[in-house]
Amino acid sequence: MTAPVLIIAAHDDWPTDRIVLELETRGVDVFRMDTADFPQQLVLAGRIDQGRAWTGDLTTKHRTVELSRVGAVYYRAPGAFRFPEGMSGPEERFAAAQARAGLGGVLSALECRWVNHPTAMARAEYKPVQLAAARACGLHIPPTLLTNRPDDVRAFAAEVGGPIVCKPVASPVLIEGGQLKSVYTQRLVPEDLEDLRGVDTTAHLFQAWAPKAYEVRLTIAGDRMLAAAIHAGSEAAHADWRSDYGSLTYTTTTVPDSVAAGVRRLMDRLQLRFGAADFIVGPEGQWTFLEVNPCGQWDWIQGATGLPIAEAIADELQGDC
Repeated sequence: MTAPVLIIAAHDDWPTDRIVLELETRGVDVFRMDTADFPQQLVLAGRIDQGRAWTGDLTTKHRTVELSRVGAVYYRAPGAFRFPEGMSGPEERFAAAQARAGLGGVLSALECRWVNHPTAMARAEYKPVQLAAARACGLHIPPTLLTNRPDDVRAFAAEVGGPIVCKPVASPVLIEGGQLKSVYTQRLVPEDLEDLRGVDTTAHLFQAWAPKAYEVRLTIAGDRMLAAAIHAGSEAAHADWRSDYGSLTYTTTTVPDSVAAGVRRLMDRLQLRFGAADFIVGPEGQWTFLEVNPCGQWDWIQGATGLPIAEAIADELQGDC
C-alpha cells in the first residue's frame, strides 16, 4: 500500500480538486484538509518523545490519517483558522497563535516530501530574495530598484536610459470598498517621473523595461518543466498580460538548456519542488527572469495548452520520500 498524501488547501481551490482526482485515480490514499477546519471540524493529536518522532493523527468527521504514515504533503494556500463564536478579540488572536504554532508546527515537522514546505514558500515569496537567487544561479534579470525615495527613481531611469516599469513588490491584489482589485505592472512615461508623489509612502519596485516578443509561464514540478508561451493581443496585455486575459493566445514551447539549468539551480537554492516562473523572451531570444511563484496558478495554462501539469504534480507527490 502506498503512503497517504496529505493535501492542505482551501476547500474551494478547484485546481487542487484536479490533483486529488489524479491521485485517487492512481489509487493513492488522499487526506484533504483546510486549516480553516481547525479546531472545530479537525482534531489534531500528536505526540513525540525520546524514542520516536511525531506520531498521532488528524481526524475529521469522516476520515483519519496517521501522521507517521504520511508520505507527501501538497500545501497550497489554505484558509485562516475559524474559532467558535463568542470569543473576544484578544482570545481569538491568542487561539490563532496557538493553532499556528501547534497544528502548523506539527505539520511542518513531518519528514516527508513537501510540495512545497511552507517555510521555504514564505522565504521564496520575497521578490528581492528571488532576484538575488536567480542572478546567483545564472539567470538573466532586469536592472531593478526597490525604494521609497523619489529622487532615486529619477536617477535609476536616467541610468537605464530607456523605459522603466513600476510593479507591486508583493501580491498585486487588494480589497477596496468591498471590491477585489488588482495592481498591474505600469510602464512609466517621462511625465510620470515629474510627479512621483506617493513613492515615499511605502516600498516600490522599478525595473528596466525588457523588450519582449512574448512571455513564458514556466511551470516546474520536480524535474519536469512545462513551458507555455503567452502572446499578448492588446497593448495592455503587452505591458502586463494579467490585465487582459481575453486577448491572450498560448502555445507550448521549449526551454533553452542554459535557462533550464539555471532554473534547476534556483529551485534547489529556494528549496522548492513546485513553482510557476515568469520570463520575458526578447526579439533576439534572450530569456529574462521576472519571478517564480511557489503557489502560482497553473490550471488555466493546462486548459489552454494541454500541458500535463496536474499529472506532473501528482508524479512529484508520489516520488520517494
